[in-house]
Amino acid sequence: MEYAIGVDIGGTKIAVAVVEQSGKITSKTAFPMDLSKSPDEVMDEIIQVIQKAIQGQAGKETDLLGIGVGVPGPLDTRTGVVHSPPNLPSWIDVPVKEMLAAAFAVPVLIENDANAAALAEKWVGAGKDSLNFTYLTISTGIGAGIVANGRLLSGSRGNAGEIGHTVMDPSYGLCSCGQIGCLDLIASGRAIAKNGSEIIGQKLTTKAVFELYGYGHEELDRYIDHVFWALGAASVSLVNMLDPEKIIVGGGVSQMGNLLYQHMECYIQTYALNPAGRRTKVVPAELSEHAGVIGAAALCFSTFALETNV
Repeated sequence: MEYAIGVDIGGTKIAVAVVEQSGKITSKTAFPMDLSKSPDEVMDEIIQVIQKAIQGQAGKETDLLGIGVGVPGPLDTRTGVVHSPPNLPSWIDVPVKEMLAAAFAVPVLIENDANAAALAEKWVGAGKDSLNFTYLTISTGIGAGIVANGRLLSGSRGNAGEIGHTVMDPSYGLCSCGQIGCLDLIASGRAIAKNGSEIIGQKLTTKAVFELYGYGHEELDRYIDHVFWALGAASVSLVNMLDPEKIIVGGGVSQMGNLLYQHMECYIQTYALNPAGRRTKVVPAELSEHAGVIGAAALCFSTFALETNV
């Protein structure tokens, strides 16, 4: 059976998976992103993991259609070069596509990670029955993948949907992108852990910060309410600009569950410009942490790629 390799490169972890044309993952390996290592060293690790994944498909090496990669932007999907993502600051002009193409005699395709996850949700996830939706990933950083009229809108170079670097509140200071007060600084997983830890006075995970919400710590409660406001306001911007049927929320912060979705949906119901837009649903992603590798692999399946205008 033909298959593809999906690679999801993130700010905190990397995943490599063997994905069948049905969207089923047959094997997957994940390991931490070590920011102390050079991009060359990390790419060497990724190549080794891919080689092991292919070797695990004994007798099926010729069935490999290609390698798809999802990586944070900014990047150029045409050349496959990654241009210094805020959460990967040492990855300056890294030729990811070229490096993988030199190691493997199969096509290599690269896409923004949020766009890749949107492809996965369109293919076999929460967006499979929708022609118009926005996938909002709230993880180490925040980004959006946009599907309009059944096609992925990735922009001229693959960088559409970088909503995490929309200015929301200048009081949060300087963002790594150079702007003041970006959404990423308020509501990303990294920001929630950092800001919550500073408020409480001890190192906390994002999950631990949310677990303290509503238990009498007024400053923390005000901060989490501000997170909900920021994500709600960002969602209204997406609704007003893109008119989606639904917003699909993925990434680690989405695991906080219904409280998050309810706050976002309530804000949309109150502030979306179009009365119909106020009925836009906010739903959880169905593929959880697998969306990145499944979407990356989807780039290699030509029939699906054509349907989504990759």
